[in-house]
Amino acid sequence: MSPSIGILGRRGGWHVTALQGALGQRGIVAPCFPIARLTARLSARPWLAVTDEPLEAYDVLFVRTIPGGSLEQIIFRVDALHRLENAGVRIVNSPTAIERTVDKYYTSTLLEDAGLPTPRTVVTERFDEALAAFHALGGDVIVKPLFGSEGRGMVRVSDPDTAYRVFRALELGRYVYYLQEFVPHSRQDIRTFVVGGDVVAVMVRRGETWKTNVAQGAKAEPLVLDDELREMSLRAAQALGADYAGVDILPVEGGGYTVIEVNGIPGWRGLKAATGVDAAEHLVSYILKEPV
Repeated sequence: MSPSIGILGRRGGWHVTALQGALGQRGIVAPCFPIARLTARLSARPWLAVTDEPLEAYDVLFVRTIPGGSLEQIIFRVDALHRLENAGVRIVNSPTAIERTVDKYYTSTLLEDAGLPTPRTVVTERFDEALAAFHALGGDVIVKPLFGSEGRGMVRVSDPDTAYRVFRALELGRYVYYLQEFVPHSRQDIRTFVVGGDVVAVMVRRGETWKTNVAQGAKAEPLVLDDELREMSLRAAQALGADYAGVDILPVEGGGYTVIEVNGIPGWRGLKAATGVDAAEHLVSYILKEPV
C-alpha cells in the first residue's frame, strides 16, 4: 500500500508541481496545503488541519515553503511541524533541520562544530562591535540578513564610511549584524544537491557580480564532482540533519573549498536546467526507499 503524502507549499508552484508529477508517476496523489492556513487544536481533533483536512492523517509531508511573516507566525508554523512529527508524520525536511538551516548563524556554528571550513564570521547586536569586526575581517565583508534566501538583502561592504552608514541603518531597525569575510571567488560558486547519502547533482554558478544566485541572474552549468566536494557536501547535510539539501561552496584560492551556506528547502529549477537531473525523482525515490 502506498503511503499518503502531502505537500506544504504554494499551490501551482514549480517545485510543488514537480513533486506532484514524480509522485503521480507512482500512482500517488499528493495534495498541496498552504502552511499559512494552518489551524491547530488542543484537546480536540484534528490536531492540525488546513480547511478541515487533518494533516496528522498523512504519512509524509514535504515542506516546500515557509513564507515570510511575523516572528509569532513563523514560530507557530514550525511548532506545528514539530507537533505533526510527534504525531508520527514524517516531515521532509524535519522541523529541526529547517530551524538549523533557516538561521545563518545556527548553520555556521554547526558547520564549524562539524569541522567543516566556513568563512570567518562575526555576529553581534552592537554597532561598535560590528564596526570593529568589519576591520578585523579585513575591511571587506558580506553583511547578510540572519534569515533570507536567494541572495536577497546581502550587501558587500568594503569602505569604512559605507560600513558606518550601513551599520547605523541596521541599528535603527534593531537588526542583528551578521558579518562574513569576503572570500574571493571569481564571481562563481558551487551548488551541490544532496539527497540522503548521495550527491545527485552539482553545478557551478557564474554571476555578473559577486552574487552567484541563479535568482539574481547567475548562469549555471554542470560540474564534475570530485571526492573532496562530495565528502564536504555529505558532511554538511549530515551536520544539519537534512534529508536533502542544497550546499553552497566556494573554491578557495590556492586549493580546497569552504562551505558558505546549507539550504534546507532548496530549489532545483536552475539545477535541472543546468544538469538535466530531476531532483524531484531522486527525492521521491529516497522517501519511498526505491532502488536507485
